[in-house]
Amino acid sequence: MDFSNKVIIVTGAANGIGRGVSSAYAKKGAKVVMADVDFDAGTKTAAEIRNRGDEVLFVQTDVRKEDEIIRLFEMTKNTYGKLDILINNAGKSVFKSPYELTIEEWDDIINTNLRSVFLCSREAAKYMRENETGGAIVNIASTRALMSEPNSEAYAASKGGIVAITHALAASFSEDQITVNAISPGWIHDGDATQLTATDHEQHFSKRVGKPSDIARACLYLTARDNDFVTGINLVVDGGMTRKMIYE
Repeated sequence: MDFSNKVIIVTGAANGIGRGVSSAYAKKGAKVVMADVDFDAGTKTAAEIRNRGDEVLFVQTDVRKEDEIIRLFEMTKNTYGKLDILINNAGKSVFKSPYELTIEEWDDIINTNLRSVFLCSREAAKYMRENETGGAIVNIASTRALMSEPNSEAYAASKGGIVAITHALAASFSEDQITVNAISPGWIHDGDATQLTATDHEQHFSKRVGKPSDIARACLYLTARDNDFVTGINLVVDGGMTRKMIYE
């Protein structure tokens, strides 16, 4: 899959999955616009990608704020002249008892994880519909939309909402040749692999915990123009963990 001359925005791009996705597209020849609220981490990651000869632009962005989202897309258009792909990856979580979770914490998670998907997708579509071949949007949801642990209500609600808004946007943007899909990652580890145990890996049919590169490859697949027959889906990328019966 060749993404030369494609312009891509990745939100939550400074660390973890977002960092891996940004790096993967840059390696494929894309012009990557990295958006993240963390200025230091975003600047560092962008420099690392740029130093290997790939093209990347970092724009500090708080996706909870509509004006900053609008500015992000305007800067992308002004810099590169178009937008082809959007990866809605920005997200956060607070694991706290529903008896103790404040409304401010609830709103912060919903606004960061879910409302930003709507706002960013709407802005992206305004530019993508100007393209002869439309565009592609991928929303990073989570297997937490399908299964839960205690004290994860706000995060689960936001990720479940992302799965639902994905097929709604796919319907709304279909006339403009814009595909919209979701990816639900399972356990994705971005730290020291030696911290993982054999039991951690055995919880997966794949016999290993996931990596950001696993999600990046799924993004590449869903945004390749040859795959424009795929839209409105939620692709679970979890090594089979949510299908494995575990008795411990």
